[in-house]
Amino acid sequence: MCFSVNVNLIKEELEERYGVLFPDKYRYHPSYYYHAFSLPEIPALCTGSGEYIELLKWGLIPSWVKSPDDANEIRYKTFNARAETLDVRPSFSGSLRSKRCLVPLKGFFEWQHTASGKIPWYIYQTDDDILSVAGLYDHWTDPATGETLKTFSIITTEANDMMAVIHNSKKRMPAVLDRDSEEKWIDLSVKQEDAKKMLKPCPSDFLRAHTISPLVNSKTADRNNPSVIRPYNWETDNKLF
Repeated sequence: MCFSVNVNLIKEELEERYGVLFPDKYRYHPSYYYHAFSLPEIPALCTGSGEYIELLKWGLIPSWVKSPDDANEIRYKTFNARAETLDVRPSFSGSLRSKRCLVPLKGFFEWQHTASGKIPWYIYQTDDDILSVAGLYDHWTDPATGETLKTFSIITTEANDMMAVIHNSKKRMPAVLDRDSEEKWIDLSVKQEDAKKMLKPCPSDFLRAHTISPLVNSKTADRNNPSVIRPYNWETDNKLF
């Protein structure tokens, strides 16, 4: 699973990193903590978007969904898409063929199950660069209002050795792409069979991780705060990496 992310990235960082423009900068609000269930709007580089970054809402609504009630129900089930079944799941198979995206993250959060409870971890790239995570998106038009929603899902794959220890309940992780694969993933001249081969666990040494404070679990505290990603000692032998 990947439901909690750090997208504390400013417009200029994204434009420089990907060599594109970000026209909707005034709608975008960088944050140290976004949770999927709040349906945040997050920057993404999409197939067909050319030289621009788009803003997509988390929770993919397939274009074929009929009613607003159905749309609201399905989006809470599509925060993540399993890499292994993309081509056979109706919610994702169409997007795999024609609507792939990159989701830039500064890092993401996972919880380790221990005998004394769940320990939160923050995971990020070893050199602190932006993580490019593979995603899928779609456009859905509300038949009642005519409003079009642009939505996305983060693709997950099996955990690498490091993430299997941290996310030891589900043993999943986001499908992090290396730089050689970023453009290929959103290039529709790359067949979906070849695109799927990119969706594999990144090497453990590509990432770093540390335990963080209980602040990340608080529903009342302001989690858009650098304190949410700072190392925190839980007085257990959990700092493995």
